[in-house]
Amino acid sequence: MNNNETRMGIINAGFSYLLWGLLPIYWKLLDHVNADEILANRVFWSFIFMLFILLVTKKLNSFVATLKAFKENKSQIYALVIASILISINWFIYIWAVNSNQMVEASLGYYINPLVSVLLGVIFLKEKLSTAQYASFILAFIGVLIISFSYGRFPWIAIVLAVSFGLYGLAKKLIKVDSAIGLTLETMVVTPLALIYIIYLFIQGSQSFFTISITTDLLLLGAGAATALPLLYFAKGAQKIPLSMLGFLQYIAPTLTLMLGIFFYGEHFTKLHLLSFMCIWTALTIYSISKTKLFINLETKWKKGKGLGV
Repeated sequence: MNNNETRMGIINAGFSYLLWGLLPIYWKLLDHVNADEILANRVFWSFIFMLFILLVTKKLNSFVATLKAFKENKSQIYALVIASILISINWFIYIWAVNSNQMVEASLGYYINPLVSVLLGVIFLKEKLSTAQYASFILAFIGVLIISFSYGRFPWIAIVLAVSFGLYGLAKKLIKVDSAIGLTLETMVVTPLALIYIIYLFIQGSQSFFTISITTDLLLLGAGAATALPLLYFAKGAQKIPLSMLGFLQYIAPTLTLMLGIFFYGEHFTKLHLLSFMCIWTALTIYSISKTKLFINLETKWKKGKGLGV
């Protein structure tokens, strides 16, 4: 892989995380709409938008072929349904958190998500951790305890976001398809429920669509593109750069969300919050460094020197 490809990979992946980090601004523009209605529209218009993308990129035949293959593989169907439910829960909690002035806690969820994903790998995939990775978990746990103390309650928003996205990633391991086709499948599964809910709101006369303003209508329609575009840029970038570099880039999104919450939307951020985040940031730094070849080689030499084997 040449330097130009790597550079383009960094730009595409970085841009995807930039979009994800700025996405709260989009949901804030819809804070006059209930989170459940935003979610229903997000799911429905994401499915429509992804069908359009598949048509333009000439992947509709692959999408149909994947659907047919799923009929013969029940485990993939179950994984798809679980992944669809988990990502819907994640989207709902995130939208609700942003529009309830809980962006700081939402950003915490995506900071600890990589560590949760690794923990799930240990539990379900029997993956092994290094000493440094165990240390990162202890630090992250201390950070969660500190922020729980500062809130006077368990930081359930952060934990639900981290666990739901971690489990979503675990389910996705069983669905080995193109990212665009994968998102189309996931939204397809929950689109009937979303459409039923949208129709129910229309029957009740309590919908925001077509009743508040043209701006609100366009924002609800655009929720599909706002959801899909970062994923498409991410898919382009992830193919061209090392996983370790992708690991560092992923912290762009929660950092931007955190900065927006504190400096743009004026959310409360105390010294205890800072102490908690410092524990999380240190844990993530240790974890990220522990994945580099240099650290792995040093740890291997240390274990051999101590007679521990590898």
